[in-house]
Amino acid sequence: MNARNGSSWLHTLSQRLPLLGHRNWIVIADAAYPLQTAPGIETIVADTDLTTALKAALGEIEAAPHVRPVVHLDAELDFVTDADAPGAEALRAALREALDGQQTVRLPHEEIIAKLDAAGRSFNILLIKTRETIPYTSVFIELDCGYWNARAESALRQAMAGSPLTSNA
Repeated sequence: MNARNGSSWLHTLSQRLPLLGHRNWIVIADAAYPLQTAPGIETIVADTDLTTALKAALGEIEAAPHVRPVVHLDAELDFVTDADAPGAEALRAALREALDGQQTVRLPHEEIIAKLDAAGRSFNILLIKTRETIPYTSVFIELDCGYWNARAESALRQAMAGSPLTSNA
């Protein structure tokens, strides 16, 4: 756990991104997101709104050739109303715009937290905490390999399965 405050969050993200890769995560979190105790989770504070931090993070990720984002959103966000959380509808619209074209998965919050917890046991997570005060708005970005995809991996595994070099005989 490493918590820092200030305007250097974008600098920290830029420094950490070359070190991060497949199976690492970057979380753009709302203000109530808890400080976690796992040693692989670095928490920094961005004194900005969630969509500004998200756009900046996605810009950094998109400029990095070694990773690509797989975005996870809380399924609960679709059901948060302006009556319960003023500004929820506008934020949903801003997130749709910011995430246009991104591979996005919606799961219940607890399922995403379980994935994050499992990843945090072996892989680093950079958590950027924002000023956002609407619930279920945290954006969980799982990093995947930027120069390899699922189709190529499947073809590789299929080729290996038929090879005498990989048999257990």
